[in-house]
Amino acid sequence: MKNILLILFMFCFAFCGKYQKVLKSNDLKYKYSKAIEYYNNADFNKAMPIFNELMTSFKGSSNYEELSYYFAYTHYSTGDFLTATYLFNRFLQDYPNSTHAEECKYMSAYSLYMEVPSYTLDPSNTKKAINKLQEFIDKYPNSDSLINCNLLIDELRQKISDKQFSNAKQYYTTENYKAAIISLNNVLMDFPEIKNREEIQFIILQSSYFLAINSVSSKKEKRLIQTLSNYEQFVDNYPESKFKDQVSDTFNKTNNSIEELKKLKNEI
Repeated sequence: MKNILLILFMFCFAFCGKYQKVLKSNDLKYKYSKAIEYYNNADFNKAMPIFNELMTSFKGSSNYEELSYYFAYTHYSTGDFLTATYLFNRFLQDYPNSTHAEECKYMSAYSLYMEVPSYTLDPSNTKKAINKLQEFIDKYPNSDSLINCNLLIDELRQKISDKQFSNAKQYYTTENYKAAIISLNNVLMDFPEIKNREEIQFIILQSSYFLAINSVSSKKEKRLIQTLSNYEQFVDNYPESKFKDQVSDTFNKTNNSIEELKKLKNEI
């Protein structure tokens, strides 16, 4: 066992020693070739500090374009997506006519996509990623990456719609029914393809009913009639809805409330 540990220690020492020699070398061409070697072997953490040093030393040289390309990809490959986005964009600014231009334009957008958080968090990066992907589509409408860009945009729009739906649903949960109706209708208008459409229309119907029965007398009848209108729209769209029983119950309670109002009017 001791012999195995000793061999492993000696191997690590020799291997690390070789890397330290590369870092300390004054031969820039040698360093460049080793950085490419590390990169091609997917040893990005070793490649990065060398590329980082060479970015200063090679500035203005014929190798700088290719170095910038590798440097951006190294950050992407280590999961530093925001820096990768910046570096791919900088590459495009420095070399707009490069053979890597289309690829880097796509990667600047894709790196930002990779940074997008869960829908429950701040959606600002999600919107930026959508804009970046759309910019790519507009600039390269015949690109092989076009289909993937559209799929990514759809996925990101779903994240935003999920976020807006979650916020709007919170109004219903906290019994702010008027705000819930407005917000949920906005979600339907902004995202007609949203997967939660049935649930949203159900919550609008329920919010409409609760808003009506909690309204002052002068507004109650009009809002109850609006609830019936929402009911008709819902059953037309979803005749076999999973909310069918609850919707039917809301319909019956709404009609009963309208009948009670009519009785009160007749008594007066």
